[in-house]
Amino acid sequence: MITLQHYLILSIILFSIGAVGAVARRNIVIVIMSISLMYISAILSLVAFARWNLLPFGRGIAVIMMLLAISMVIIGLSIAAAANAKTKCIYSDRFNLLKG
Repeated sequence: MITLQHYLILSIILFSIGAVGAVARRNIVIVIMSISLMYISAILSLVAFARWNLLPFGRGIAVIMMLLAISMVIIGLSIAAAANAKTKCIYSDRFNLLKG
């Protein structure tokens, strides 16, 4: 039987993969995907706590957090598109060129 600990271990693994991807990569699209993976692992924890009735409104909070994650990805990809249009490169070390 799958218990709460299994979900929390999976959430920790997903968060760790996302953290390593966000720190180690230079490609801004992969960094956005890694941050999104970290956010989704937090949502998984909320849903797991809601499943075992430890957090009464966890599912509602998770739906709101998913909407925020979608908007975060849209905003991040639009910034990446603006950086690509300006610099013809999507590496994160060139983001200082978007000033002014």
